Amino acid sequence: MTHRIARATALTAVAALALTACSSPSSAPEGASDGEVKGEVTLWMYPVIRDEAASKDFWEQTETDFEKAHPDVDLNIELQTFDKRDEQISAALAANSGPDIVLITPDQAATYLNVGGLQPVDEAIAEDRDVFFPATLQAATFEDELYGVPLFQNVFTTAYNKAVFDDAGIELPTTWDEIREAAPVLADEGVAVMDYLGTPEQTLNLSFYPFLWQAGGRVFSKDGTKVAFDSDEGVEALQFLVDLQEEGGLPKDAATQAVGIEGSPLAAGTVGIRPTTSPAELAQMRAALGEDAVVVGAPLEGEEQATYGNPGLLSLTSINKQENRAAAYEVLSFLTSKDFQTELNTAAGNFPTRTDVAIGGDEADRDAYEAALAVANPGEPNPSARQVMAVLAPYIQSALRGDLTPKEALDKAAAEAQDVLDRS
Repeated sequence: MTHRIARATALTAVAALALTACSSPSSAPEGASDGEVKGEVTLWMYPVIRDEAASKDFWEQTETDFEKAHPDVDLNIELQTFDKRDEQISAALAANSGPDIVLITPDQAATYLNVGGLQPVDEAIAEDRDVFFPATLQAATFEDELYGVPLFQNVFTTAYNKAVFDDAGIELPTTWDEIREAAPVLADEGVAVMDYLGTPEQTLNLSFYPFLWQAGGRVFSKDGTKVAFDSDEGVEALQFLVDLQEEGGLPKDAATQAVGIEGSPLAAGTVGIRPTTSPAELAQMRAALGEDAVVVGAPLEGEEQATYGNPGLLSLTSINKQENRAAAYEVLSFLTSKDFQTELNTAAGNFPTRTDVAIGGDEADRDAYEAALAVANPGEPNPSARQVMAVLAPYIQSALRGDLTPKEALDKAAAEAQDVLDRS
């Protein structure tokens, strides 16, 4: 699957300036006359390794290692913060001054491509393309060209408080039907079968969208010009959640429940399943409930099995000049190689985007997250993705509160969200 971006008829000032730096994608990159790659490449790297000092040391060593292997390329890795990242990158594109390569998300890739701020990178991984998880490449593919090389990915899967299921004599549920069957049994014991974080602070990629995908639905049409979450599959997904809420299968405050493990019903032992769990949250669950009480499983399954897994993309900006193109390709290839991904994932605790890179951790956890990687959905990149989330989230809350039926909620949300898409 590739994404198609609806182009604006009149480009913004950012786009106009950014396009002045774009060279033709069909032009071959220029190397040195003697066949050696030469040039200067600036990379903006955002926090991947949480410890600031460790991050600084890691990326300084990366510069050293790359330049040792490519003595005629000057690599400058500039560490940035997440604060105002969109504004920072947009300003750099407008000024035609800044990074040749930048770490961004698929949603950001869709946005910057829409204003002419990115260039294709297919050539950078031509020899290794087949070893990447297909979904990570799909997330960065627009109109059949690749606009970002996946550096790492975050992935989320199911975690269980096994103790509550053991006490009730229930096998760990892995499908919607099994969750439905377990819900009333656990509710009689004052336990919600599943967690749901309905607060608008939580991205829908980690709340409603996984259930939408498990039902076989989509957020947007394949060409990205229409909203599609109000389909029969969307109604089925929201009805599943509403039915659980009505019979005590979700926490009472699911419509507004905040992000975080500490102080949550899950940590109190009154919830059986967290459907989208990161490794960091898994550690927090075990600290609260005990090592033996928490088990990791594969993503839940409705009509389909799916979860959210978001790749970090190294994208080539319109700032990169033709004379530095080959050098930029070498940087992209080096940073997404098997050896480097192994080092980065060890240091950062993330997951690989390559199938030939081993996943670390406890064997049972490793197997579960490996299964999650195989069915991870990177989201549906669209320049309006975040605005659509902001429209949809309150309507999902209304359905969970019983103020609207699932169909009413999604129909109303779709009408507003379509206006957002049409305006953009």
